[in-house]
Amino acid sequence: MPTYEQSGPFHRDRRRLTKAQRKRLRVARDSFVADLRDMEAGRRSWFRPGLRVKGVKGAPGVFEMTWASDGRATFSWGREKVEGQRHVIWRRCGTHDIFDRP
Repeated sequence: MPTYEQSGPFHRDRRRLTKAQRKRLRVARDSFVADLRDMEAGRRSWFRPGLRVKGVKGAPGVFEMTWASDGRATFSWGREKVEGQRHVIWRRCGTHDIFDRP
């Protein structure tokens, strides 16, 4: 089971989401975690195409995941907390404007 942490900005962003947006984020996150489990078990090498996980231009080591047509969550990899399990640092979430905020 992958481990994770959430940054302060991620918490603030999440509170700004509507109830429906939070639900869509949660559904995408569950798929993301399932894919991570499969990666750890050697059954998958990357995330399912529907999550559209890719690097953020101009931000080395930061990735984005799509959870709605105008919904993104950014993350980076942290140091493993449990051997063999990925550690995710959730950084931001919201609409495309999260890329314009500091």
